Order: sequence, then structure tokens, then C-alpha cells
Amino acid sequence: MAHDAPPEFADVSVIVAAYQAAGTVARTLRSIAAQTLKPREAVVVDDGSTDGTAKAAEAEAPRMNGIRLRVFRTDDNRGAGAARNRAIAESTEPWLAFLDADDEWLPEKLERTLSHLEGTDLILAAHDYWTGEGEAARHHECERRFRESPDPFVGLYRKGFIPSCSVVARRDAVLAAGGFDPELRNAQDFDLWLAMLKKPGTPFLVFGEPLLRYHPAPGGIMSHTERRLRCGVAIAARYYPDLGARPGSALASLWFRVTALHLEALRVHGAQGNIVKLLLTLGLWPFRLAAVTISCLMSPPPPRGHFLTTDGTAGNG
Repeated sequence: MAHDAPPEFADVSVIVAAYQAAGTVARTLRSIAAQTLKPREAVVVDDGSTDGTAKAAEAEAPRMNGIRLRVFRTDDNRGAGAARNRAIAESTEPWLAFLDADDEWLPEKLERTLSHLEGTDLILAAHDYWTGEGEAARHHECERRFRESPDPFVGLYRKGFIPSCSVVARRDAVLAAGGFDPELRNAQDFDLWLAMLKKPGTPFLVFGEPLLRYHPAPGGIMSHTERRLRCGVAIAARYYPDLGARPGSALASLWFRVTALHLEALRVHGAQGNIVKLLLTLGLWPFRLAAVTISCLMSPPPPRGHFLTTDGTAGNG
């Protein structure tokens, strides 16, 4: 009688930040359990949910196909950055993969990503993704933007093309960069990738296979347009000094990034039919651009804090 081959495991901890995700976390965890190459563990941090997210996650333990499922809960909502830091501190494997509790991986995500990382000195790999379902599904071509710039770091700074839930990264590199900034309520992931990759010569890869499905939800972190704009401008200023060691004009990259953030906000307000916010964003755009330029030229931003120590415990920030 034939027997199925035992599942193969990779030395990966999956980091899952969850908030008010009782209705979606099972789908997320099942996409982890369905991997053709399985991670050794999934670490879920329920960030102060009131809808039973932690219990919904724990209920999936019997269906994880040999993957250790570890679920932690905070009493209050501290934000995605703090939740991810907690999960990283609890993780045990040398590679970290990131997935939010309302999204899902395609079955070959880990196998394909690790095939690009094996035998290299890359510290991070990411890939394309889908949004939507069926005929309405859209393929987001992140690799194309990765390859558009002669310097991938400058391209990343300008266009922010790394989807957080596609990333597999070396745990030691995440710790060395300091983990996620919990003070940033949006774009903490973009901030961390820039922190990890800012040293010239640091290798990373974005490849062109859509192995992730994002499920945008009303009220999700991507929906906070004004907050996302403010955090994005702050991050643009934070890494302005690092552009000096790169080819091209640092000021041009700063202006490109700040302009792109405003255009994104304008598109969202336009799609929502919110004419007041659209006009306000449009009017503030040149003033914000001037303010961040003067600030970067006159007083460089302070160094980024370390929010996780080298042993993975909480830092002082």
C-alpha cells in the first residue's frame, strides 16, 4: 500500500500580526499549512483584538500539517509594528517570512522563494502578488519596478515595490536593523526594508512570480490615507542621508518619493469621491514638499532606533 511522502520542512518562522481577524485568520493559517515546502513554525500575535482572533487562530492547530503553531495575545492594541516585533522575539528559526492575518500565500510560495535564496548571500527576497479573485484578479508586477532602477535601493526608496507579505528575510539581518518601528502606525514594513538594505552592496531580490494574494479590507491598515501619507513623508526624510552614497541626485529621489505619496493619496480620495480631502491634499502638497526639503537640508533626521535587540528581545527604541 502506497504512503504519502512525509512533508518537507524549511528553517522558517512565519510572522503573523493579527488584529480583529477572527473571520480571516483561519484562511491565512491554512495557506501556510498548504505549503509544498513547510515552515517549521507559525508565530501569531493577536494585537489586542476583541473579536476572538486568538481563539480562531488556536483552533487551526490540528490542521497545521506538522507546523508548530504558537499564538500570543496582547491586552491592548499596540499596532502592527509592535505585534510583528513580539512575534520576531518569540521566533526560533534563522529565516523569517511575513504574512498578515487577512492575506494568503499560494502553495508554492516558500518553496519558490527559498529556491532563490539557497546558496546566495541575499538577505531578503520578495515577489509579485495578486489582488482580487477570478477574472477580476490583478497581477502586481513588483519585479519590473525592481529592475527599472540601476540601483535597486534607490528604486525601492522611490517606488516602494516590496510587498511585506511576500518577504522572506534573514532573522539576524532583521535584528541588526532593529526590527519594526512601533511608532510608525503605517508603512513600518517599508521602513524596515530600507533600514536593512541601506548599506551599499547589500543584496536583495524581487522576482516575478505572483505567489501571494492580498485581500484589501475596509478599515485595514492600507485604508488610512492621511496617516499613510504622513508616515511615508517621515520615512522619506529618515533615509534621505543614505541616498548620498548612491548614484543620482538625492534631492530628486526625495522629491520623487514625496510626490508619489501625494499622488497615491489623491487617487484614493478621488476614487472615494472625497473632493474636500482631494483639494486639501493637493493644496498642501507643495508646502509639504518645501518643508521636508528644508528639513533634510538644514537638519538631518536622527538615526533610526533599535526596537529589537540582537537576541530578539524588546529594545529601548
